[in-house]
Amino acid sequence: MMMPSIFGENLFNDWFDFSFPDVDRKYYGRHSADQVMRTDVKEKDDAYEVEIDLPGFKKDEIKAELKEGYLTISAAKNVNNDEKKDGKYIRQERFTGNVSRSFYVGKNLTQEDIHAKFENGILTLDIPKKDQKQVEENRYVTIEG
Repeated sequence: MMMPSIFGENLFNDWFDFSFPDVDRKYYGRHSADQVMRTDVKEKDDAYEVEIDLPGFKKDEIKAELKEGYLTISAAKNVNNDEKKDGKYIRQERFTGNVSRSFYVGKNLTQEDIHAKFENGILTLDIPKKDQKQVEENRYVTIEG
């Protein structure tokens, strides 16, 4: 039987979701991890500005690593079952788990070249276009905020 859908999702998922729990949804929410890190990339004259939505995450739960020309942004939100002592969730839509995305930025950038700032659930990265010295070791990018 064909079910009506809106934007690729089943129209009736919201109504019947509470009675048919899905194990994956407990840890990853309703959507896949690639939809959690919504990203905008803006090109400027001398740099790229990357804005990544990370609502609900704290600064210390986010890491930005530059390795072999790839900038990998990862965030981890732990599942804490102890918080459920006061009641049982019948629906939980907030993301919990690990998520990451990688961007090729070139092998000539160092972690000092990339400026990262985290404010109001948005991670903003300023990545210069110009060539820099060759990277010799792998380090983490400092996130301000």
